Amino acid sequence: MVPILILAAGQSSRMRGIDKLTLPVDGEPVLRQQTQAARAVSQQVIVALPAWPHPRHDLVSDLDVVRLPVADAAMGMSYSLRAGINVLPASATAVLILLADLPELTSADMRTVIECHQNRPDAKIVQGITTSGAPGHPILFVSELFQEFNQLAGDVGAKSVIAAHRSDRISVALPGNRAILDLDTPEDWADWRARTGR
Repeated sequence: MVPILILAAGQSSRMRGIDKLTLPVDGEPVLRQQTQAARAVSQQVIVALPAWPHPRHDLVSDLDVVRLPVADAAMGMSYSLRAGINVLPASATAVLILLADLPELTSADMRTVIECHQNRPDAKIVQGITTSGAPGHPILFVSELFQEFNQLAGDVGAKSVIAAHRSDRISVALPGNRAILDLDTPEDWADWRARTGR
């Protein structure tokens, strides 16, 4: 079983006072929806959240997941990544990482990436991409790379880890643009709802 780490500690700084992870998708806040989708795939789900107290904790408090407060999350995504990697069980041979604000990402997409890893154990990184080839999420990293996350800094995510192992990375095409479709502004949300009816 591959643990799943959901990055949900960002500030929603472009939403002009609205917390995008609390906005509903198909009747559920997007953070809760994504957490439930991950829980359908793995029994070990870690949700990196802002420091307590924060309303996002309440959205997943009744789910069987690890809520991980990240005190310095405002300093960049790398802090959430490091914190999440460092609480993985010692038995974890890989981790699947995804952003919480990808409203079209599904359990099936997560399984597709994990199954690719199982079929290609030689690959150190398996990354979901769009049908046109744009790299996105989820991204699976094998445990051999976990130590490298401790060297990350700022708000650049795991780009340096991916770049360092480009020759050991394989891509998995997911339908449409769901691997990269994050909604960062109120306008993004309005456009997406008008287009999808969700």
